[in-house]
Amino acid sequence: GAAGALNMWYESDLDSLMTRTCLRPIPTGKLTRNQALAFGILSSLISVIALYIFSNLIAATLLAITILFYVFIYTIWLKRKTPQNIVIGGASGALPPVIGWAIATNGIALEPIILFLIIFIWTPSHFWALSLYKSEDYRKARIPMLPIISGVRTTKLNIFIYAMILFPIAISPFFLDYFGLIYLIFAVALSGYYVFISYKLFKEKNSTVEKKLASKLFNYSIFYLFMIFTSILIDKII
Repeated sequence: GAAGALNMWYESDLDSLMTRTCLRPIPTGKLTRNQALAFGILSSLISVIALYIFSNLIAATLLAITILFYVFIYTIWLKRKTPQNIVIGGASGALPPVIGWAIATNGIALEPIILFLIIFIWTPSHFWALSLYKSEDYRKARIPMLPIISGVRTTKLNIFIYAMILFPIAISPFFLDYFGLIYLIFAVALSGYYVFISYKLFKEKNSTVEKKLASKLFNYSIFYLFMIFTSILIDKII
């Protein structure tokens, strides 16, 4: 919420150009840029201070790093300058499991770092799939996403590579004895299908089918991440 508000404050000029974001509060006039900025700063301060008071310094520090990294490194510095924006910027979106672990244990361990890596490696293929079928939006807003800078085939290859890397990372918690067989079954099935769709997208030459597959992969990637973390809960309960 806090980082998102600051992102929308800074990118309101881009949001108004893209069909995917033109209905956000600032482009539609529901909020002014100053209101979004004030809300973003205030909610950032309140959330970090509250986490420090009611939890611990490690968790509060990690939250502050997450917000600052997302706003300054990703939004302000990287997003308009490099097609690797989401690769590096994805670190901020991958930190919540580490923050949650710090809240519960007042420390950091390998287990939440593995969960961090799952999200971190998942992020590029998720957003590159979106940029494949929304490329005109990004081109109009002059955001240097990978399909625009390096071409469609390079983007599809990168998606497939990241999907392949994601597979062993996703199943690694079982072999590290963090989660049980139920998690492994879910992780293998979910990650295997992720690789399968990514491969189909990579091999597809018809542009119309390609966009449909990119959309399918984007939607599946959301379901994938939800189910990976849901399977952790199921594994622990059963």
